[in-house]
Amino acid sequence: MSDTYPMTDQGTYHHGNLKEALVQAGLDILHQQGLSALTLRACAVRAGVSHTAPKNHFGNLAGLMSAIAARGYQKLTETMQTGLPQDATRADRRQAALGGYVDFAAQNPGLFELMFSTQRTNGDSPELMEQANRCFDVLRDVSEGLVWDKSDAPDAALRAQIMHWSMVHGFAQLTASGKLTKGAMKHLQIFDVFPQFDYKA
Repeated sequence: MSDTYPMTDQGTYHHGNLKEALVQAGLDILHQQGLSALTLRACAVRAGVSHTAPKNHFGNLAGLMSAIAARGYQKLTETMQTGLPQDATRADRRQAALGGYVDFAAQNPGLFELMFSTQRTNGDSPELMEQANRCFDVLRDVSEGLVWDKSDAPDAALRAQIMHWSMVHGFAQLTASGKLTKGAMKHLQIFDVFPQFDYKA
């Protein structure tokens, strides 16, 4: 499954919505050059607008990065639900969510890094918070009713959610950074190492 963002050639951005054009420029820079290359000036140049245009819309680099990160969470949520029928079981939803999480990170390493970089984004951005919460709602859903050794805890669902997130995020980060591409590890996918669980009826 591939969920890279389609790259846009410089000069082809549509400025009927300049904010969208600048966000797309940032996504393209992340995909092509990585997080270190993402600056207000670089986005402006790529979008073909003045260097002051990004500040007019986003205030500063953190504002632009927050908008880009919000778009990343939106796409991550979609990727975690790709191919699911309406009547998908919770086990099927878990399979899609965890697999999609890792696929997204592998295909979008720069964007994935930005999404979890609290020093680069505004944590109180309403758009960013909304999209991040929608993403974590997917993990919350697949954590309900899990049968494991913490099932009888009063906060069992929360523990299951944290367990899922910790494991999938760790695997995703290792994958995105290329740490799992060497030797025998490169043949292992997420469900080759993740435990399987049952769900309460």
